[in-house]
Amino acid sequence: MRRRSAVVPLERRLPRFLGTGLALGFFGAVIFTGLLQGGHLDDFVRTHGEPHHALARAVGLGLDQVTISGITQVRENEVLAAGGLHDKLSLAFIDVNEVRERLERVPMIKTAAVRKLYPNELVITLTEREPHAIWQNKGELFVVASDGTVIDLMQDESLVNLPLVVGEGANLRNKDYMALLQAAGPLKDRIRAGMLVSGRRWNLKMDNGMDVRLPELGAADAVARLVKLEREQKILEKDVLAIDLRMPDRIVVRLTEEAASARAESLKKKPMRGKGVDT
Repeated sequence: MRRRSAVVPLERRLPRFLGTGLALGFFGAVIFTGLLQGGHLDDFVRTHGEPHHALARAVGLGLDQVTISGITQVRENEVLAAGGLHDKLSLAFIDVNEVRERLERVPMIKTAAVRKLYPNELVITLTEREPHAIWQNKGELFVVASDGTVIDLMQDESLVNLPLVVGEGANLRNKDYMALLQAAGPLKDRIRAGMLVSGRRWNLKMDNGMDVRLPELGAADAVARLVKLEREQKILEKDVLAIDLRMPDRIVVRLTEEAASARAESLKKKPMRGKGVDT
C-alpha cells in the first residue's frame, strides 16, 4: 500500500503568536538597550512602567478593564491593590497565578480565579469568607471565618450577635463550640460565650453569669445533662456560681456566697442523727 502524505503549510507548523512575540521581543530589546545606555530607565519606569509592559500597551495589549465579581464586603480598590494591578501593566505580561496567590493572601478572600480576555480585559472571580464567630483573645475582639481565619478586628456593630469564643486557639475550634450550641437546644440563646480552657475543653458562660464546666470528652452529652437539669430543677434560676459537669456520674455546684452561708446556717440547725443530747 502506498502511504499518503500531506504538506502542512509553514504557518500552521509554527506556534500561534510566534511572530507577534518575536516582534515584541525585538522592539523591547531595542527600547530597553536605548534607555539603559541613556541612563533614563528609572525615569521611564516611573512614568510608563516596565519597558515590556509599555511596549505591549503600545500594540494594544494594555490592561484597560478589570471585571471583578463575587464581592460584597471587599471593595474594588482593595482588590486591585491586593492583586498589584494598575494602569502601567499590560495584559500580555500579567501572571494570573501570581495575581491569584496575592488575592488569596487577603484574609477576607477564600478563593480567587483570574483569567485574561484579550486584548485588554482581566476577569477576577472571588469567593469571600463569611463572618462566623467573634474571637476574644488577649483583650481584643476579632471576626473569624468558619475555618478560624481572622478576617478583621471587630468593628462592625451589625456582627455583635455572632457566637463568641474566648481564649488561645478558640478561633480554630469554633466549629466545636457551634456543635455545643446546637446540643443545647432550648438553652442555646442563654449561652453567651464559650471559653476554651488549656486548648482542651470548654466552659460555657451563661446569660446570668454562671459558668458551666464541660469535660474534654463527651461535652455534648454534658450539655444534654444541663438541659435536663434546667427542665427538671430550674438549675439556672438557683443561687449557683458554677456547675461542674466534668464527671459523668455526679454534678458539683458552687453556690454564691449568700447561698453558701444560708446553707451552712440551715445545716447547723438540723439535729445530728444517732447522737444523744446533753442536758
